Amino acid sequence: MNRDEAWALLNEYTKSESLLKHALAVEAAMWHYATKLGEDAEKWGVTGLLHDFDYERWPDIPDHTQEGAKILRERSVDEETVGAILSHAEWNQVDYPLDRPIRKALFAVDELCGFIIAVAYVRPEKLVGMTPKSVRKKMKAKGFAAAVKREDIVGGAELMETELNDHIAEVIAALQGASSALGFA
Repeated sequence: MNRDEAWALLNEYTKSESLLKHALAVEAAMWHYATKLGEDAEKWGVTGLLHDFDYERWPDIPDHTQEGAKILRERSVDEETVGAILSHAEWNQVDYPLDRPIRKALFAVDELCGFIIAVAYVRPEKLVGMTPKSVRKKMKAKGFAAAVKREDIVGGAELMETELNDHIAEVIAALQGASSALGFA
């Protein structure tokens, strides 16, 4: 599945502006890491774009990801992408462990993208000039973006075998590159 087909599928199943922006953020972070690691950037980007495409219709566990996987397989999406999407949900990790670079990256950027976007919304300059220090400060505020699992952000850096500040800096850079699509231009 190419990017245009993935975008059409995402829009077929997702109407929420915030979920669409989250998909674009995760796409940007996945593309960034794929490029950095010498992987297939389009495949990784499509994986990021589609990782939550089924969430609006099937938000409950374990339907979220599993119903989407059925649709992706019906559309002949490659199993590497389907497996990565399944792996980002912990209820699938027995069968789809975080044991491959694409799976590790998707898990590592998903919550962090959501958190960085939340931080950007409360900053006058949005993504411009954002630093890992400002993100880490907000991570300590338990009431801020309370639904974001901080342990997944920390665990994501460990999966990527990088220091947390470096991981945050990579994702900030990716999102700054997509700031127009994210509504921060």
